[in-house]
Amino acid sequence: MFKGNRIPIIAFVLGLILVLIYASVFVVNEREQAIVLRFGEIQDVRTEPGLYFKAPFAFAGFDTVQIIEDRLLRLDLVDSPPVQVSGGRFYEVDAFLTFQITDARRFREQVSGDLNSAAARLRTRFDAALRRVYGLRGFEAALSEERAEMMAEVRDLLRPDAQQLGLTIEDVRIVRTDLTAEVSQQTFDRMTAERLAEAERIRARGRENAQRIRAVADRQVIEILSEARRESEILRGEGDAERNRIFAEAFTRDPEFFEFYRSMIAYQRALAQDDGATTMVLSPDSEFFQFFQDAQGREPAPRPTQASPQ
Repeated sequence: MFKGNRIPIIAFVLGLILVLIYASVFVVNEREQAIVLRFGEIQDVRTEPGLYFKAPFAFAGFDTVQIIEDRLLRLDLVDSPPVQVSGGRFYEVDAFLTFQITDARRFREQVSGDLNSAAARLRTRFDAALRRVYGLRGFEAALSEERAEMMAEVRDLLRPDAQQLGLTIEDVRIVRTDLTAEVSQQTFDRMTAERLAEAERIRARGRENAQRIRAVADRQVIEILSEARRESEILRGEGDAERNRIFAEAFTRDPEFFEFYRSMIAYQRALAQDDGATTMVLSPDSEFFQFFQDAQGREPAPRPTQASPQ
């Protein structure tokens, strides 16, 4: 009878032992770190993965465990107000940083281990550091070799503030640097004006070159035409002289035929008209119709004979 009553007691004791063991054990994996708290005070920080023990009954104020991230985390800074650069213009800048919780004790003390609170405070300082670095440079710097230097400066400005939160800034990257709508339009207008001015300068140089080439060509045309006219006059004079010589030689050989030929040419020029009608008032005995009279059977006037040339 007594032996049978011990079974529930043993079961109760075993259950209590299991509950105590379960409440006293916690596991930390490779992506986490743990803070052990007792009555709200930090008792221990576990950064290595493994199985650990603590005092049970957290509901009574004994040890509690807060799990903290041990991975590399990312914080994005997007859709922030435009950043003013050197020269007074504003640009839209998107960036991000990577950080890690390296001092869990300080992280708990500063932000109660709340990652969202830490990210909010870090974002504010990130934005301020980014504006400071951009304010010392122009827009072109973010698109040049200075980009890496700018990111390093932002990282170095953030590290002291991050260390106060128990964080370590690993890297800072600028994702995007764009013109605002107003600055973009102003830049577009300025580039358009510069291109139009450059085009006008090119056209002016082209017109100047065209006018110079045209003047040279006109001068060459005048010189060529003058030379051609001179040569043509010389050739025409030589041709006229040759023609006169041939006519003179022909006349001396056969004056009667030469006179007949010249009369035929005169008839052709006098009687051939475009409208086909010719009116001439001449005496029938005119010398102009001499060869017509000969053609009607009249005896032509005797002409002196000339010995044929030897």
